Amino acid sequence: MSRRTVTHATFTIERPYDAGPERVFGAFADPAIKRRWFAESEGFHVDSYELDFRVGGSERACFRFVAGKPLAEGTPCVNDTVFMDIVPERRIVFAYTMTIDGRRISSSHSTVEFLPSGSGTELIFTEQAAFFEGADRPKMREQGTRELLEHLAEELENR
Repeated sequence: MSRRTVTHATFTIERPYDAGPERVFGAFADPAIKRRWFAESEGFHVDSYELDFRVGGSERACFRFVAGKPLAEGTPCVNDTVFMDIVPERRIVFAYTMTIDGRRISSSHSTVEFLPSGSGTELIFTEQAAFFEGADRPKMREQGTRELLEHLAEELENR
């Protein structure tokens, strides 16, 4: 039997947005908007996306990495989320797991805070994660989260 390993890590990202907290928070709460910035990216194909945004509700994104490959050869990935706490326009707390090609690679607990800052918002994202068997790395997850938050900025600018 191979030895199982877990790597624990915590990171925090602070990111300003030109939109007010109600609009930034709304981009997390509205299924169509969240799907655009969270699930739809170049190099990925979304198989399904569901969002039940309420305490105890869930979010599920099933997608495939298809960059440079035919769709049928894309690596299947699943993000399963449960919302633990929601305070409109102030805070979202959620737990999620990531699965790639049928193998769970991590489990995380995350908090998103929305702080008014002038006419905009200072978003503070904190994640505490357990990464399994070296399948993902803390720096890779932090970079991926930074990219998602940049997609959110683009969504807010374009709509």
